[in-house]
Amino acid sequence: ANAALAAEVRALLASGDDAAARRRFGVLVERCRRRAARVAYQYLRDPVEVEDALQDAFLKVFTHLPAFRAEPCFDLWLARIVVNGCLDRLQARTRRLAPVGGGEADAPERLSAGGPSPEAVLLARESRRRLLAAVDRLPQRQRSAVLLTRFEGHSTRAAGAILGMSEATVRVHLFRAVRTLRRRLRGDRARAGHARQV
Repeated sequence: ANAALAAEVRALLASGDDAAARRRFGVLVERCRRRAARVAYQYLRDPVEVEDALQDAFLKVFTHLPAFRAEPCFDLWLARIVVNGCLDRLQARTRRLAPVGGGEADAPERLSAGGPSPEAVLLARESRRRLLAAVDRLPQRQRSAVLLTRFEGHSTRAAGAILGMSEATVRVHLFRAVRTLRRRLRGDRARAGHARQV
């Protein structure tokens, strides 16, 4: 559906009907925005920066849509633009020597009646915080492989299309990342246990 709408926008741009193209592109943005925001948040963890990244990404999509070809599919092409924009922002953040992270604690918790206890929610949140902190320390390609496959649910083939690498290379980065994460999380648990005994 998104690919068909993108093709419609391309046709309108080609015909010179920019106003209609912008209107239809607005519909496309609304369809894609939620998932794109989720991807961006996994990288940036800052709602304000996520919003800026999405604006940049959708502007880039609209600008380059006339040259877009059907391979890879539109959704993967958009994801690639979002991920590359987020990685650029992370590099700029590192150059500014600003701390990475934040924002995770601000994510709203949705508790339903009869849902998990407050203690269980706190433990789950702390476990997720430790996992995300460990993911943040991975090398860039390993981090991207984990975020796209384990957090966003993309296949390794789709992640490869987004990242511009082969599926086999994604699998290698994923294997190394999981091995590193297990080691780091075991170390964190051991240190936490030692601290409680002291």
